[in-house]
Amino acid sequence: MKAFRRLCIAVIIIFLLLTAVLNLFLVGAKNSNEVIYRVEAKRLADEIAETGNYDLEKYPHIAGVFTGDDGELYTSDEHYLIIEAGGRLYRVEYTVGNGQHSIAAINCVLGVLFVLMIGLLHNIRRHIIVPLGRLNDIPKELARGNLAVPIPEEKSRFFGKFTWGVNLLRESIEDSRKKEITMQRDKKLLLLSLSHDIKTPLSAIKLNAKALAKGLYKAEEKRRAAAESINTRADEIERFVSEITKAASEDFMSFEVTKGEAFLSDIITRIDARYAPQLAMSGTEFVIQKYDDCILSCDPDRLAECLQNLIENAIKYGDGRRIEISFDKMDGCELITVSNTGCTLEAKELPQIFESFHRGSNADKVPGNGLGLFICKRLMSLMGGEVYADIRDECFYITLVVKMA
Repeated sequence: MKAFRRLCIAVIIIFLLLTAVLNLFLVGAKNSNEVIYRVEAKRLADEIAETGNYDLEKYPHIAGVFTGDDGELYTSDEHYLIIEAGGRLYRVEYTVGNGQHSIAAINCVLGVLFVLMIGLLHNIRRHIIVPLGRLNDIPKELARGNLAVPIPEEKSRFFGKFTWGVNLLRESIEDSRKKEITMQRDKKLLLLSLSHDIKTPLSAIKLNAKALAKGLYKAEEKRRAAAESINTRADEIERFVSEITKAASEDFMSFEVTKGEAFLSDIITRIDARYAPQLAMSGTEFVIQKYDDCILSCDPDRLAECLQNLIENAIKYGDGRRIEISFDKMDGCELITVSNTGCTLEAKELPQIFESFHRGSNADKVPGNGLGLFICKRLMSLMGGEVYADIRDECFYITLVVKMA
């Protein structure tokens, strides 16, 4: 706020200084014009004295020359002066620029501009600087986890949508936190319950094992029964361990899909606008093959997110020579394939690439968390589609199968 105030003061001072300099220049020009006609009149007198004649075309500021023979020498409605040449008096009428009125008109224009400038600065302060100042601390508070920070409502057309969007972001973060807490609590309760349940068969196994080790069971039938009991209890523990493993590997991310309809061209236009400039700057050939436009049954935002994940992977794991989007139709579905050159992934790894946190052998030096293709798989499944990958001629191909409406 203080910086903007200092900027306003500096702009006003500079404007006033420029106005003063312009006025000094105009006044100087006006005085210069007033001197010119006197110089021309002196030159006219010298010419008349020397030649007895004169040529008015040489004197642009002289309007006419009159003698007493033409009428009253000192009577005229124009600006004039009296000169003496060759023993006679002449009335020399001259024109002068309307300097005073010009200076006044220019100052009026400058005054209007000054008022407009003050109004513009005031509106910038009121509708942009002040609302922005009220929002300065909100990102920092959200980063600290303070989701209860108040976000002031703004009716300004500049920041109304922004504050609304920040509120949506806060609500989304809060919902995600609640879901995460609920999920962690449920998992912890499940693990505690299963851990408690394991203790019973484990105790039975230990008792039977000790009895067998000490030879307490003399009869063959009792030893066989003890061994079978150990085996049964081991099966129970194995089942509990399977449940623990399943709980630990359950989806840790929730996905929401809003099914609707969208034109294929709208999705591809969004992708092209986002990546074409970026890839052009990096020297990567980005090709979008021709396609027949159609209506897709999908969530447009989620489908665009899937394509963005595929292109980001192509940028990270390809050799940067070429990325291509091609299209095909099959059994009422649109097939959208993203391919890139320079694939170093081994074909035997393809079945695992859609698992969460899985990273291929070609990802050692590439930052990432192994979630991009996992997210694509889940989103496409929720939209009733599919995704699959293939490797051909050192190129990686990954295809989204989207149902047509």
